[in-house]
Formats: sequence, C-alpha cells, structure tokens
Amino acid sequence: MKEDNGALLLDDDDIDTMTNKYLVFKLCSENYGIDIQYVKEIIELQKIISIPDMPEYIRGVINLRGMVIPVMDLRRRFHKETKDFDDRTCIIVINIFEKNTGLIVDSVDEVVDIPETNIEPPPNYSSDLKSKNFIKGIGKFNNELKIILDLEKMIKEEDLDVKEPAV
Repeated sequence: MKEDNGALLLDDDDIDTMTNKYLVFKLCSENYGIDIQYVKEIIELQKIISIPDMPEYIRGVINLRGMVIPVMDLRRRFHKETKDFDDRTCIIVINIFEKNTGLIVDSVDEVVDIPETNIEPPPNYSSDLKSKNFIKGIGKFNNELKIILDLEKMIKEEDLDVKEPAV
C-alpha cells in the first residue's frame, strides 16, 4: 500500500496477498465490508458533477487524474436516510467490470482478515427487498458483525456507462 496526494493506493503486490481481506466502512451505524481486491484507492470527497437521467443513487461523476468516474451514493443505493457530507465522508474507488467507479461512504475504518469460515450466509427471509441480493454474507470479526457486500450484484454494469459531460 502507498499514499499519493492523500489517496491510499493499492499496488499489485498488495492485491496478491489480499485473499479473505475486506475493506470495512461505515454507512449510517452499520459496518460493511467489500473484498479488497476490488479497491483501487480511497480519496477525499471532491466536486461531483451531476449527470441527467441517471439512477437516483448515481450522484454524478468526478475527474480523478483525468479519468471521468461515476460516483454512487451508497446511502441512496440502500434506501437509507441521506445526510450532509462531512470531513469523514470519502469515496472508495473500485474497479469492477473493468471500469472504475466511486462509492460514497460515511467513513472508512480498516482492512480486516475474515476467513471464509467466519462468514455466514445472509439471513434467509421472505421479502421482496432487492438489497438482500447485495449481501454476500455476514462476517464475524473481533466479536462484531460486518455486512459483506457482493459488488457484482450491487452494481449494474449499465450504471457505469457514463459519458463525459459536454463543457
């Protein structure tokens, strides 16, 4: 791992040793985890340019070192109460479907090692909630539960097809 202008970057050597490792972040009062292999960097919140006709959970795009990257607000994606951004709010830049995208979260906590044996399947409940499909499992770490997300089910590839706005 290295730092570049305040951003936390993962290099290929880090990714090779990241099996069963999850980046844990907060959203509302819950702890979520995503497979570290998707994470490219963590950056401070920056100016987001709104794009018309996008799903309500896609806040817009950012310019990250010359790359236009769509940004998803996870509070909106999970139908949670929205709040004003603060100094802990940040963007996790991930690479999925061979495209970079940003995830706005309340704060990033840590990278944890959760062996597969410590991950339970999501609760089986009868509901029409589509968000239950986003949950890969419930990880147990240091007597706490972490909701492990399945990014490939949570993010639709068509959400990432954002064209750069005309200037």
